[in-house]
Amino acid sequence: MRILITGITGFVGSHLTEWALSRGADVIGALRWRSNTEHIEHLRDRLTLIQSELRELSSARDLVERARPDYIVHLAAQSFVGASWQTPAETLMTNAIGQMNLFEAIRQLGSASRFLVIGSSEEYGLVEPDELPIRETNPLRPLSPYAVSKVTQDLMGFQYFKSYGLDIVRARAFHHTGPRRSDNFSTSTFARQIAEIEAGLREPVVVAGDLKPVRDFSDVRDIVRGYWDLLERGTAGEVYNLCSGVDWTIERMLTFLISQSSVPGIEIRTDAARLRPSDVPVLRGSYEKIERAVGWRPRIPLEQTLTDLLDYWRQRIRRPVS
Repeated sequence: MRILITGITGFVGSHLTEWALSRGADVIGALRWRSNTEHIEHLRDRLTLIQSELRELSSARDLVERARPDYIVHLAAQSFVGASWQTPAETLMTNAIGQMNLFEAIRQLGSASRFLVIGSSEEYGLVEPDELPIRETNPLRPLSPYAVSKVTQDLMGFQYFKSYGLDIVRARAFHHTGPRRSDNFSTSTFARQIAEIEAGLREPVVVAGDLKPVRDFSDVRDIVRGYWDLLERGTAGEVYNLCSGVDWTIERMLTFLISQSSVPGIEIRTDAARLRPSDVPVLRGSYEKIERAVGWRPRIPLEQTLTDLLDYWRQRIRRPVS
């Protein structure tokens, strides 16, 4: 079994690579020339890596032709919601055009590869209280440029399935975190700040944005297991939520992380620069459909995920306290 993973050097890509290798797959990774390979260095001698620029059709086609994959998981993306407000055109170009070029490459080459579209719970956007928990039938009301780009990818997957019969399965992953998560994201920036406080590198203050949003978080290791299950047994053309079915406020997650610290009396301070023009107030999903289809359900409690994330940052930055 050959699997092509775009964005292999990233947070989710590196975890999916570990899972795929554990299942005996031959893993081919697509990366850009300037990609930081830190997350996959421990796996590098077990991988085939191909440089590619997915925003160019010829490069995407060359990638698919060289990789000859049975499965393709397209993780290469501008994945930070906050950044999409500053670079909306870049976000749409990277996320939508890159995927379209891969679809065109598959179509032109007559490839039988199964393709997993990586969507997001951000696609649902504005959710009314009586629409919870969120199911795949909920309306899509995106509230950020990033969310619009993911809706585009999602519906493009459906269109190429219907128009050309490509073997495409769509996933809508809700929030996920764990070791290696970039500190652009809330849980990881909190964990990093706490680890720096413990190491004596900053004052005992965690700087945060809006703590009111309610989110459905899963462990990244559960999410990549779900992606694999969909590759193996998901129904072409269908879309599936991957989520925990449990919601936490951002404030609760931060409070939990602080409670795991050895430093007493850590203060929380709001930074107005971290606030967004608009945000989704509540996201809580249902994984009923994917459980019924392939037997997937989350296994790792969020408390364990957050503890592992904090330990990851402790290991990265620990140094003697002066």
